[in-house]
Amino acid sequence: MDRVTKMVSERPVVIFSKSSCCMSHTIKTLFCDFGVNPLVHELDEIPRGRDIEQALSRLGCSPSVPVVFIGGELVGGANEVMSLHLNRSLIPMLKKAGALWV
Repeated sequence: MDRVTKMVSERPVVIFSKSSCCMSHTIKTLFCDFGVNPLVHELDEIPRGRDIEQALSRLGCSPSVPVVFIGGELVGGANEVMSLHLNRSLIPMLKKAGALWV
């Protein structure tokens, strides 16, 4: 859990993903289209990725990818991110975290 905490503090937006997951790709594309430069951890490509995935599951993330943190806070998965976007809450959240300056 400490490792996840350290990883999510590295940038304003951190995404835990798997390179083969279509929903992860969708979420990464959404943030990039906004002009956000998220730190992406591909759990199927990094050492101890399985351990990190289990830690995310213990945080209540289900499914375990994609998982998005903004400003060090757990936002959730694709459903939560898309809900925030549709409610027009995502952009203000990104600005507050320092991920967008527009």
